[in-house]
Amino acid sequence: MLIVGNDAVRQVLDGNEHAVLDAVRSAYRGHELGRSALPHSVFLRFPDDARNRIIGLPAYLGGDDGGVAGMKWVASFPGNVAAGLQRASATIVLNSMATGQPVAFLEGSTISARRTAASAALAAATLRPSTEDTGLAVVGCGLINFEVLRFVRAVCPSLREVTVFDLDPRRAAEFALRCDADLEVRVVERIEDAVAAHRLVSLATTASTPHLDLGAFAPGTLVLHVSLRDITIDGVLSAVNIVDDTDHVCRAATSLHLAEQHVGNRDFVSSSIGELLLTDTEHARDPEKVTLFSPFGLGVLDLAVADLVLREARAAGLGFDLPGFLPHPEPVTTNA
Repeated sequence: MLIVGNDAVRQVLDGNEHAVLDAVRSAYRGHELGRSALPHSVFLRFPDDARNRIIGLPAYLGGDDGGVAGMKWVASFPGNVAAGLQRASATIVLNSMATGQPVAFLEGSTISARRTAASAALAAATLRPSTEDTGLAVVGCGLINFEVLRFVRAVCPSLREVTVFDLDPRRAAEFALRCDADLEVRVVERIEDAVAAHRLVSLATTASTPHLDLGAFAPGTLVLHVSLRDITIDGVLSAVNIVDDTDHVCRAATSLHLAEQHVGNRDFVSSSIGELLLTDTEHARDPEKVTLFSPFGLGVLDLAVADLVLREARAAGLGFDLPGFLPHPEPVTTNA
């Protein structure tokens, strides 16, 4: 059993954005082609506690080398932020496809954040505007949106401006200070001013119920709806909707799930990102409508990036090998 802590994970992934993008792109394509097994995520909630949750994401992703199987166990405790801790923590276990035994245990928060950001960036790279995106509006100033900014810059080198909003002005100001010096960063006091500033918007909040329609968004805007529960039903139904997996995203009280319950069907979903990526071409955004990309966050993405980390960590001698983790093999006996 190889145990890979956060320091080693970051050593592999820092500056390696394009390898992560390639892994996530390949995972989306494989999933679209039916080369995956992806049960619904398991949500663990607690009595008299609607805010905190832990989610289990089991998955299998096929590949020429036999594929990879495992599970991410990710906790979201928003109150951590006030204590100086990250909102989310995660672990990932990978299993051998030959024996089923666990072969690696990885700290998963960085993997989870960067696969989420990579999926958003792939949408930005695939759903192209009529003119290059030069600015990004960030709503929610936590780890996820900081990674979204990092990965969007990797696929949109024309990006020069960032407009920032958070309900907590202190977090918005700290986010702005962390941005690269070559970016022009502006902090605004109203969410409407943020989403109207650019035609590329990333929503990564802790909202549990919809609070934002699309009235302030300019036509032709791509909304990276990472947090999934920000947009009203009317907003969803008025948008061009791209998802990662329709069946997964239309559950757990997401904005799209509420829209499905309202109209009784999923006809408002236009396409999946995997379907678009299989064409190997860019796709123009509708210039008259807002395009809404709502990624539920598929477990196959975690496996793809975790497998990348595991291979690179082994090659570099990173991590801690724990040979006594599993029971010792029993002697094999044969009948005479």
